[in-house]
Amino acid sequence: MEIKEGKPISNLEEEIFYKYRDFMTGITKFDELGIAGSRLLSGFQQALEFIGRPPIDMNSKLVEKIIVANETKRFKAYINSGCVKLNESIQSVANLHSCTLGLCNHISKAKEILNELEGLLRDVTSAIQTTHGNLLPLSDEFDLDFGAELNEQATYNDLEENDALSENSDVKITNKESSDVTHLAKVMALVYSMVKQDYLMQEKIVSALDLKMSSEELGSYCQMWSLRPFINDEIVRQAWEYIQ
Repeated sequence: MEIKEGKPISNLEEEIFYKYRDFMTGITKFDELGIAGSRLLSGFQQALEFIGRPPIDMNSKLVEKIIVANETKRFKAYINSGCVKLNESIQSVANLHSCTLGLCNHISKAKEILNELEGLLRDVTSAIQTTHGNLLPLSDEFDLDFGAELNEQATYNDLEENDALSENSDVKITNKESSDVTHLAKVMALVYSMVKQDYLMQEKIVSALDLKMSSEELGSYCQMWSLRPFINDEIVRQAWEYIQ
């Protein structure tokens, strides 16, 4: 977005509002993509658990009685094959492959959306900073370092910082009368930070997927993906109020 010196503030506010609306639309796209990714991860979990399920305990008295009571040729063949149906095994392997490709594609699409959100935030930040005092610049605490990639420790540190900021009266999104463009930019910066951390978590989960991983570990990944611990739903809900 190109902003010229002396541009009327009303026009600037209108352009920034449209950028804000596009930003929140991107948040919705990211959320919907995350739900689809959660289904893929659950599909990966189900397929992997089916392939790696333990054999029937032949030492069980109850199992022994069931086998004796059903000594048909078909049932004997099923027992001899390790209690695995060929068509089910083939389908599970296919599902595993499909979910893996789907999750990789998910990360690629999520990254594209994240880049779009970053671009919108850059535009708004630049627009405010080029007004030469007509509007208050963004606070240093919301000046994101776009050139640096967040490592794992920085991600957790940012989460703690965001929790502290959200409790600060200067950052809370509680008064719609304070919805000037500078405030909207701060809201965008805070929401973007949370979404980026959510993306980094998803990326790490997909990178960690392995056929030898335990069911407990994979189950924890599924729970974390659905829980979205880095996203403060209340802040996002309040952010939507500015365009409703």
